[in-house]
Amino acid sequence: MVKIDWHSADIIARLHKRGTTMAAVSRAAGLNSSTLGNALIRPWPKGEQLIAEALGVPAYEIWPSRYFDEQGRLIPRAPRSQLRHTQEKYPPADS
Repeated sequence: MVKIDWHSADIIARLHKRGTTMAAVSRAAGLNSSTLGNALIRPWPKGEQLIAEALGVPAYEIWPSRYFDEQGRLIPRAPRSQLRHTQEKYPPADS
């Protein structure tokens, strides 16, 4: 069974039900009030984790498509700094 990502309006509504907002969670993390909204529209592990913690739900439950492939296998995710290091160490072969 394929799980579907939560709709952004549902995420925002759940935050409101918990007495907070995206802007408040963003500011509490030391970010600009609108920065956390990026996690609603594109993969951003740090932002996803902040939202998940505020909701008390694992990030993979909110965005299963970002964490699991079609067969339900975990998708490896690494911080950008680690990806950059890997790309420098193992540059793509020229075609």
